[in-house]
Amino acid sequence: MSAVDAKRFGKVAVLLGGTAAERPISLISGAAVLKALQAAGVDAHGFDPAERDVVEVQGFDRAFIVLHGRGGEDGVIQGVLEQFGVPYTGSGVMASAIGMDKARTKQLWLGCGLPTPAYRRLTATTDFAAVAAELGLPLMVKPAHEGSSIGMAKVYSADELARAYEVAAQHDGEVIAEHFIEGSEYTVAVLGDRALPAIRMIPANDFYDFEAKYQRNDTQYKIPCGLGADDEAALQRLAVEAFQVLGARGWGRIDVMRDHDGRFWLLEINTVPGMTDHSLVPMAAQAAGLDFTALVLDILAQTLAPSAAQVGGS
Repeated sequence: MSAVDAKRFGKVAVLLGGTAAERPISLISGAAVLKALQAAGVDAHGFDPAERDVVEVQGFDRAFIVLHGRGGEDGVIQGVLEQFGVPYTGSGVMASAIGMDKARTKQLWLGCGLPTPAYRRLTATTDFAAVAAELGLPLMVKPAHEGSSIGMAKVYSADELARAYEVAAQHDGEVIAEHFIEGSEYTVAVLGDRALPAIRMIPANDFYDFEAKYQRNDTQYKIPCGLGADDEAALQRLAVEAFQVLGARGWGRIDVMRDHDGRFWLLEINTVPGMTDHSLVPMAAQAAGLDFTALVLDILAQTLAPSAAQVGGS
């Protein structure tokens, strides 16, 4: 990138860190994005809302959001940036808020006729045996507003369901139980209006949990993912539709299971995916011919579009 091209971005705040449970991952992701932008000649600066008054973001021309979890991925920082008139990367207020809420994401997908596993909300007074009987075992228990698999558990009995709820409830006031789809797990990164090559994840653990994502080196990532051309194209179309019906834009990632009958099931959306050396979006971009620097510049360039002010909250 030439110096002239780099200057068109002006002064860029790379928002990283924050106060969510995913802060450590956000710091790593943000440092990688910041390094790549600076190496490309962009006037980029790290900005941690946990350590600086967010009002100071007004001193920047645009923002690259790498804040994972609450406060960064749920529409909160997006609303702040809109109020200050600072263009930013990724989805707007509404799509960010919905995407951060696993239950409401599933409600919207179901309302649009898209396939997602059956689920139920859990509370301290839930009849856990009834939920297990209704949805069928095993089940995945998830805090509704956490990412990176924080607080998640796979359970095989009603007693385990009750204990898993207690653990998940320590992270979030809203918890869901979701029917576990037996089969293969895939993720599809969306960049702009196109899907990048799908990745199949094969964890050494029982499922693709926090440890498998960030701490283990024996998780396998298959890209090409092993699907036939028609099946991968169908998976990519489903991911883009799931992304767009939520109003998401810019970039993100859709996680999907494929059952033993070959059907795809939408799990969740990530509107500010990880950008660490274990992360999936950079991996998919590399397979599509985009190195890390080209990827972050592509994402940042989306803030130059007329719609980048994100007014309207979608």
